[in-house]
Amino acid sequence: MKLSTKGRYGLRALIDLAMYSEKEAVSISSIAARQNISESYLEQLVGKLKKAGIVLSIRGAQGGYKLAKPASDISVGDILRALEGNLDAVECPGLKEENGCEGADLCVTKYVWQRINESISHAVDEMKLDQLVEESKKTKNKGQQKSKACEN
Repeated sequence: MKLSTKGRYGLRALIDLAMYSEKEAVSISSIAARQNISESYLEQLVGKLKKAGIVLSIRGAQGGYKLAKPASDISVGDILRALEGNLDAVECPGLKEENGCEGADLCVTKYVWQRINESISHAVDEMKLDQLVEESKKTKNKGQQKSKACEN
């Protein structure tokens, strides 16, 4: 499975949104500037995330976007599925339907594909957005400490 820029940029944008939207809505332009992502592309991604119920849009002068629910309730899997669709590494017809594949009854490799697909789902569903925000804060703090050390 290979994620497209939709998944990679969308995840970065949501980490950014979660970090900066605690007090007020965040504009697309501010996320785009911090994450070095095109505003028009980001608008497309946020549209998909809004449709999936992950983000809310706030209208008005202080408008922008906020998370639709707490970051601890949003998994990486939720985000990636909203942006990428199905996350299965292998689409095996023998796993989907009883008669989906002529050789399904005799096929042993379908169990390999099933385990891989389940492992991916489990991994992305276990990671929550709030955990990524905390990791991002730690990384930023390390970077700031390093740059201060270089100044002395």
